[in-house]
This record gives sequence, structure tokens and C-alpha cells, in this order.
Amino acid sequence: MVGGPPGGRCDGWHSGGVSTSQGQRASLDKQPHEVAAMFDGVAARYDLANTVLSFGQDRFWRRATRAALDLRPGERVLDVGAGTGVSTGELARSGVYAVGADLSLGMLAAGRRTRPEVPLLAGDALRLPFADASFDAVTISFALRNVHDTDAALRELARVTKPGGRLVVCEFSTPVNPAFRTIYLSYLMRSLPAVARSVASSPEAYVYLAESIRAWPDQAALAERIGSAGWRRVAWRNLTGGIVALHRALRP
Repeated sequence: MVGGPPGGRCDGWHSGGVSTSQGQRASLDKQPHEVAAMFDGVAARYDLANTVLSFGQDRFWRRATRAALDLRPGERVLDVGAGTGVSTGELARSGVYAVGADLSLGMLAAGRRTRPEVPLLAGDALRLPFADASFDAVTISFALRNVHDTDAALRELARVTKPGGRLVVCEFSTPVNPAFRTIYLSYLMRSLPAVARSVASSPEAYVYLAESIRAWPDQAALAERIGSAGWRRVAWRNLTGGIVALHRALRP
């Protein structure tokens, strides 16, 4: 993931509405093996870079994701795009069985070294290695925009979720304040790559990640895509002024 300016304010949940962005996929349309290789290259210092680049907001976003899932002890939860498993470990704090899946073997290896207690499996978001209706809840944080086929990934998440199960997508989005949005986009495209050179093991990857954030659909557009993939009662909540948005939904 790539961070943004500090904040911490949570807005209420929203549903429906009209998109105000162009809502196109990232122009750098990466294939799965390219995404995996890119994240293999940043695995060594990935967690540190996230904390620095987000001004520590990554911890707040993980806690908010766990709260939005409304987890109950004993449930089975899948964390897709789990990377090193820091998000999976956060979910396990609710007393659930949380398993992480990621395409990058380098990220998984780093996670197994630092978090041996967290179950981490190799898995493509488009072809998850789990049976139908295996999980009470599924989540994907800062990874959906890097999947080659967003809509197919949303349908695959629905496949492995039990009827009535929950989805939460935590992803970068569009700041709601126009002035703040201008500052944020300037940070993404100018300052972030420079900061990444001092803390990241592969700064070039963060140039792509910044571009992918700028090209990602806004809150309303992503909500529409989640609904079109078969999820119901889709709603979103802005975090940090809309730098990040949580989208939640239910499996019919």
C-alpha cells in the first residue's frame, strides 16, 4: 500500500450516489506475474515503508477494517492480498480464525519469518484455493486495484463466502474536500516517490502504486462495481478525509 497525509477522521456510511471521478482502472495494467514480481521486490521493507508513507495511518486503517467486518469469535475470515500478514494478524485479535492469501511468494516468506503464528497461503485473487462458501467474512486491503480483473475478483470473493457473509474492501479512494484532494494528489505524484527512495527496498514500485491510486474509481463507482458483482447492501465509509474508503457488503 502507499500512504497519504495524516488525519484519522471517520465519516458515516454511505450508499448509492453518483460517481464524481472518471473511475477508470489503473493505466498500468499489470499481469499477475508482474504484480507478484513487483511485490517480491518491496517485501523486505514493505511494512516499514507503509507506516512511514502513511504517517502511521496504516494502523488506524487496519483497526477500522476489523471493526467494519463485525467479527464474532470462532468465525472463519479470509484476508486476500494479505502480503506479510500484518492485516491478517489484526483480524485474529477478534478471536476468529483468520487466514491470509497473497500472490507474492516474497511477501509471504517475509510474513512467515516475522509472524509465524499467522496462517499465510499462496493464492491468486482470481482463483482462490478454497471451496465454495468456506468463510463467514472476506476482506481485501489495498490490493483490489492491483488485480488484473477487478470484477472477476469480486465475484471470486463472493464464491468463497457463505450466504449472508460479509465483505469489506479497504482501498485508497478520492478525498472529498477539493482543496485537500489537490494537495493529496501532489503528494502522491511528487513527494511520495522521493520519500520512498529513503525507506523502500524498491522505490520504482511506488511510482506504479501512486499511479494506480490516482486512476482508481471513486467511492460511488467502486460501490456500483461491487453491487454488479453480486454483492448486496453495499455501503462505504470514508477514512482520513477520503484518502481511504471502506466498502462493505453482504453475500446474498
